[in-house]
Amino acid sequence: MSVVSEFRPGYFCWIELCSSDWKSAKPFYSQLFDWQILDQPIGEDCYYTMLQKGADDIAAMYQMTAEQQKNGAVSHWLAYVAVTHVDNSVARAVELGAKVLAGPHDVAGAGRMVMLQEPGGAIFALWQEGGHIGTQRQLEANTPYWFELVSKNSQKSRDFYTSLFDWQVETKDMGEMEYTLFKVDDHPVAGMIEMTAEWGEDIPPHWMVYLAVLDCDSKAAHAQKLGGEICVPPTDVPEVGRFCVITDPQGAVFSMLESATDDICA
Repeated sequence: MSVVSEFRPGYFCWIELCSSDWKSAKPFYSQLFDWQILDQPIGEDCYYTMLQKGADDIAAMYQMTAEQQKNGAVSHWLAYVAVTHVDNSVARAVELGAKVLAGPHDVAGAGRMVMLQEPGGAIFALWQEGGHIGTQRQLEANTPYWFELVSKNSQKSRDFYTSLFDWQVETKDMGEMEYTLFKVDDHPVAGMIEMTAEWGEDIPPHWMVYLAVLDCDSKAAHAQKLGGEICVPPTDVPEVGRFCVITDPQGAVFSMLESATDDICA
């Protein structure tokens, strides 16, 4: 077991699912990733559901509001970046052209958060630890593993994130495309690819969440049996691993990665 015991500013620290059908999403994810379900009341007939491995928090989900659905919102995963001071980071993000979508506000006994839309359109969140550091395991199967920005303007995105988080940048030639690595103290924390015309106009810029798995093919097949759709079938990426992209039955998109570089334990 690889336990996360410290809060690390500049690293992604948490993921949560906003689902159009929270009750149906729970069995899909609990069966796919062997997560336990812990419903925490946060209002009248309203819950914030912790998704756990053992007794450790891995991710969370909640029911999308009727107003959100009326306004056209779709089920989605949201990724959080750890920061030392949310309000200072929000001020800097706004200076750099970001929009505040929700917050900043305190989460009692846990921390302080804000949801932002960066100038290129991708949505992400910031988290300031105040009792809960976020995901409590790493480098294990069925835990968040990688975060990838799909951008329509990689230079614009690079300038925004490096200015906001002091991330360093390394670019890699992947043959048909250039891949950007974002780093903290020379440790990769996220990646970025630029959208081409082949992506079409319907897919907006976004942060993709990757979950570590031991067998990408079997997990993709299992997701399909549970009602998910395989958007990108299991595919090898040289020196990276084997990945797939899945849409859950409620429409949220995520990826799974069988790493060829890290020793992922069960």
